[in-house]
Amino acid sequence: MFDLTLEAWYGWIGLSLAGVALVGAVSGLPTAAPPDAGAAAATVDRVAAAEYSATAEHPIDAEEIRLGTRRIGLRSPSGTAHATLSFGPVTPVPVGDSTLRDVLYGTHPHRAFGSPKAFRQAVVVARADAADARWRTVDRTLIVRRVTWEGVNVVLVDA
Repeated sequence: MFDLTLEAWYGWIGLSLAGVALVGAVSGLPTAAPPDAGAAAATVDRVAAAEYSATAEHPIDAEEIRLGTRRIGLRSPSGTAHATLSFGPVTPVPVGDSTLRDVLYGTHPHRAFGSPKAFRQAVVVARADAADARWRTVDRTLIVRRVTWEGVNVVLVDA
């Protein structure tokens, strides 16, 4: 009663086209999971929640990153992932800002800026730049550092 006989040539052609379409759809699926933005955000939150100065590094399995004051986005060929930071705002180090980058990599803010006012101003400018965050290539490691200097508390982030 429910038997289907495929004796006609157009039945076989239709079945073949359906198989080719299925193989094409499956081959277009990503072969790996999207990057783990949640783990990167957890690293930033751990440092931001610390009471004292702290530093952390987190390996990133993405090609591009978008750092905001309250969000992290990671993008790779297998997809895009975003995560919201629980502790913020953080200060993404702008591309080309060597002074904040020096502080991120361990230089004391006194040696890099000379005064807490200059340090605070650099942080304000960096946060304002982060409001228009763009995708940029990542260096495979997320670096986070919490710095406290004469009333200026900041969490610097770069990748």
